[in-house]
Amino acid sequence: MGESEDGSDGGTIFTRSALLLVATIVVGVAGSGIARRFLGEAGFGTLGVVVFVLGYAGMILVVWLGWIRPLEITGPTERPGSDRS
Repeated sequence: MGESEDGSDGGTIFTRSALLLVATIVVGVAGSGIARRFLGEAGFGTLGVVVFVLGYAGMILVVWLGWIRPLEITGPTERPGSDRS
């Protein structure tokens, strides 16, 4: 109720998108780190490293595709009447 189409309610930093981003980062870093530790303690150190690397890399890919890539970042544009050649 009171939310816009993008899931934000206007004045708060706790939008659905922001919370999903935080959850993605926490699971990608902490989740894969915890899995790596448990696998290492169980005697599967190499598998733990692979799980950590894939989890971390997957998190980076998801953050890139979901939040960073869609941003339209542009530099300053020419002002009318400026004399740059």
